[in-house]
Amino acid sequence: MLILALCVAETLGMATFATYPALLPTFREEWGLSNWEAGLIGGVYFAGYLVAVPVLVTLTDRVDPRRIYLISMAISVVSALGFAVYANDLASASLWRFLQGVGLAGTYMPGLKALTDALPEKHQSRAVAFYTSSFGVGSSLSFVIAGELAAAFDWRMAFILSAIGPALAIVFAFWVLRPNPPAEDALPATRLLDFRPVFANRRALAFTLGYAVHNWELFGYRTWIVAFLVFAQSQQPAGAMGLGWAATTLAALVTLIGLPASVLGNELAHRFGRRQVLIVVMIASAIAGVAFGFSGATLPFVAVVFLAFVYGWAVIGDSATLTAGVIAAADPRYRGATMAMHSMIGFVGSFIGPLAFGAVLDAGGGEESGTAWGIAFASLSAVILIGPVLMLTMARRAEEDHNEAQKNRPQ
Repeated sequence: MLILALCVAETLGMATFATYPALLPTFREEWGLSNWEAGLIGGVYFAGYLVAVPVLVTLTDRVDPRRIYLISMAISVVSALGFAVYANDLASASLWRFLQGVGLAGTYMPGLKALTDALPEKHQSRAVAFYTSSFGVGSSLSFVIAGELAAAFDWRMAFILSAIGPALAIVFAFWVLRPNPPAEDALPATRLLDFRPVFANRRALAFTLGYAVHNWELFGYRTWIVAFLVFAQSQQPAGAMGLGWAATTLAALVTLIGLPASVLGNELAHRFGRRQVLIVVMIASAIAGVAFGFSGATLPFVAVVFLAFVYGWAVIGDSATLTAGVIAAADPRYRGATMAMHSMIGFVGSFIGPLAFGAVLDAGGGEESGTAWGIAFASLSAVILIGPVLMLTMARRAEEDHNEAQKNRPQ
C-alpha cells in the first residue's frame, strides 16, 4: 500500500515536468530561440536539480524525508505558476525552470529515501523499480496535459493548470507519509556535505557514473522528441498516415508504454546480474537511437513512430537497475548522501544532454535537416556506450574488491 501511495503522489507531482519540452516548438517560435537556446532552457531545469540535490537529499540522513518532500513539492507549485505569469524570454524562462528543478530535487530522491527507509531490504529493489517508473508515468502524463491544455487555452494556462498536480501531491503525501525522523544512533558521523565515504564506495560509484550517461541519453531524447516528431511529420507527403497525430500525445505514449521496460530490466537483473543486463540494454539503446534519429526524413511516419516505441523501451530499460544498484551498494548510514551524489552526478547528464543535442543539431545543419537530426541522436548513442565500458571495468573491479573483503572478514 505504501509503495502504491508514494508512486501516486510522485506521479501527481510530475505534472509540471514536461510542460516546457512538450511545448518547445511554441517557445522557439514565439521567443525567436535558436536550438541551442531552446536546449538551454530544457537543460537548466536539471541544473536547478543539480544545485539543490546534494543538500536536500543528503539532509534525509539527518532530517525526516517527509518534511523535505512536502516543502519541495510546494516549490514545484510556485515555480510553475511563476513561469506562467512571468516567463517571456530566455532569461526569465530559465529562472523559473531552474526553480522547478529545485522542486524536483527535493521530491524525487527524498521520496524514494522515505520509501526505502520504511521497507525491509528484500523489498527495496522492486520498490525502487516501481517508484522510478512513476517518474515516467508522471512525465508521460505531463506531455499529454501540456499539449492538450495548450491546444485548448494557451501555454500560460497550461502551466497554471498543471500546477494542480503537485498541489494535490502535497495533500496526498501529507496523508500517506508518516513522520519518520532518523534514529540518533543511525546518524552519519561526518558533516552534512562530506561525501568522502560515498566516493570511497566504488561499487556505488560505478552505478552512479552509469546513471550519468543514461540520463544524458534519456533527457536529451525526451527534451527533443516532440520537435523531432514534428520534423518527421513535415517530411511526409500530403495524405500520409499519421499527419494528424499530435506529437505531444505520441511522445507521452512512447514514454508511458516504455515504462514496463524499466521494471523488466530490474527483474532480469535479479536473474542474470546487474552488470550483464546493463551492458546489453545500453548497447541495444545505442543501436535503436541511431536508427530512430536517421528515420525522420527517410521513412514513412508510421515507421518513425514504431522506432520511437522501440527506442522508448531501450532508453529506459536500465533506469531502475542503476538506481536499485546504488541503493543496494550504499552504506545505510550514508544512504541519503549516496543517493544525493547519485542524483548530482547522474543529473549532470540530464543538464548536458539536451544542450549538447541542440548544439549538435545546429552544427549539423539545423532542425530542417534529416542528417542533422540523425547525427544529434547518434551523439546520444555515443554517450550511452560509455556505460558498458564502466560496467566492464570499474564495476567489476569494485565487485572483486568487495568479494576479497568478504573473504578476509574475521569469522
